Amino acid sequence: MRGEAYYRTRLSGERLRSCYELAPQRVQQYLDAEISFVLGRVEAAESVLELGCGYGRVLVRLAQRTRRAVGIDTSLDSLELAHELTAGNGSCELTVMDATALGFRDRAFDMAVCIQNGICAFRVDPRKLLQEALRVTRPGGSVLFSSYADAFWPHRLAWFELQADQGLVGEIDYAATIRGEIVCKDGFRFATFGAEDFTQICADLSVQPTIVEVDDSSVFCEITILR
Repeated sequence: MRGEAYYRTRLSGERLRSCYELAPQRVQQYLDAEISFVLGRVEAAESVLELGCGYGRVLVRLAQRTRRAVGIDTSLDSLELAHELTAGNGSCELTVMDATALGFRDRAFDMAVCIQNGICAFRVDPRKLLQEALRVTRPGGSVLFSSYADAFWPHRLAWFELQADQGLVGEIDYAATIRGEIVCKDGFRFATFGAEDFTQICADLSVQPTIVEVDDSSVFCEITILR
């Protein structure tokens, strides 16, 4: 099953929120550190696009720092939950959309964000995903992607084991699972995009990234759009 379909039919809405609610302390630290890093980059942005916003966990925080925060996702269940979470916040906009075929004009946003390993989790062509993010970001703005740091692997696996125990994701196939890639018996794979992968994809697209590791848990790729 493609990542997009998995997050639309199997891991969406309340089930997706449950994955985050059962996260152990070290995973909560990782999630907090990831959001803090993003928020530290948002200050100068008046408009931010989040690719794969899910139930709005990050978007609601982005909306506190910017005039316009737009979240897209392919799951109606997740977006309905995001509507509840962001209700009353006039800065937030939500819409169903494919992140590799964005329905926005060129240079529409000051920042495009795709964190929590979306570049792998969506199971789409990563070049198309990054290329679209670059297209809709204004000169002087930035694109911010993240994945998991190698050192975080034991904590990531333990988190997914908890999710599998609760039936939120498929049973883990330990024979097929290797460091950096969790494989479930229902066929879904949760891979990782490392620093070398980010460097290579940016070279393919002729852009210069800044690669930063945060909290021994996240690897961030930040690209500033040249004026």
